[in-house]
Amino acid sequence: MPEQVPERIDALAVEYDALRPRMVRVAYAILGSRAEAEDVVADCWTRLADADTREPVRDVTGWLTVAVARGATDVLRSARVRREAYVGPWLPEPYVESGVEVTALDPADRVNLDESVSYALVVLLETLSPAERTAFVLHDVFGLGFAEVATVVGRTPAAVRQLASRARAHLAAEAPRFEVDRTAHDELLGRFLAAAAGGDLGALVETLDPDVVLTSDGGGVVSAARKPVRGADRVARFVLGTLAKAEAGAEVEILLVNGAPAIGIREGGALTSLTVLTVVGDRAARVDILREPAKLAVVNRRP
Repeated sequence: MPEQVPERIDALAVEYDALRPRMVRVAYAILGSRAEAEDVVADCWTRLADADTREPVRDVTGWLTVAVARGATDVLRSARVRREAYVGPWLPEPYVESGVEVTALDPADRVNLDESVSYALVVLLETLSPAERTAFVLHDVFGLGFAEVATVVGRTPAAVRQLASRARAHLAAEAPRFEVDRTAHDELLGRFLAAAAGGDLGALVETLDPDVVLTSDGGGVVSAARKPVRGADRVARFVLGTLAKAEAGAEVEILLVNGAPAIGIREGGALTSLTVLTVVGDRAARVDILREPAKLAVVNRRP
């Protein structure tokens, strides 16, 4: 095997580092776990360096995208078995950026946020098969051609086109009114937080769609609803009841989750709850509450 010149490995490392945030997003969209996504991308660095030693990789972006997607799809297949045995509803790990306002972010961070996959979409992607999910994510979200996606899932381009089409139809049936308006989201989040913090049941109900669904993920480790809670009144009462159980001195903060603001609660300095709203029109159609300590620990370790 030929030896790699130091200058070449250094240049490759610089290119890899620049592409890493996008690659983590690709893997995360397929997996629904940022921790697993980062592991997949880290593993691909060694594989990239080895491949480049054998023959210089001309298109590093294309090579990495395919390698990361393949690795993430393999991990997803094994993760599905673990998730079927999960205690209570399973929610994806949040992709938390920071606690600052989007307006304060520098241009590079804005580009990263533009590539964020909304939390509502990541939740819905769980209903697809691994092949459908990978085809949809790579083609519809990240813009890869069907021929490239075919090399990842091991199907023909025509078969991949069908996979993406089925995924698109399924997602449209599950969420025909997908959230798009960021201003409406921010305004609704403010009203939701004010009503919840003030214990105002009526005002909180007004922020919720009549058919709202709340999902709470405690992983069988901490208290959480074992089944989805449905309906504005029941969801509002559940939210107020959850807040009432928070310890004295608990702090509320706004975090950017999958590119949009969400509500975090810290107790003793550690994040113990993360509430993500999916807004349709001027009301919340979904309320997802993450309480599973391992998923939140990932956020707690990240500066």
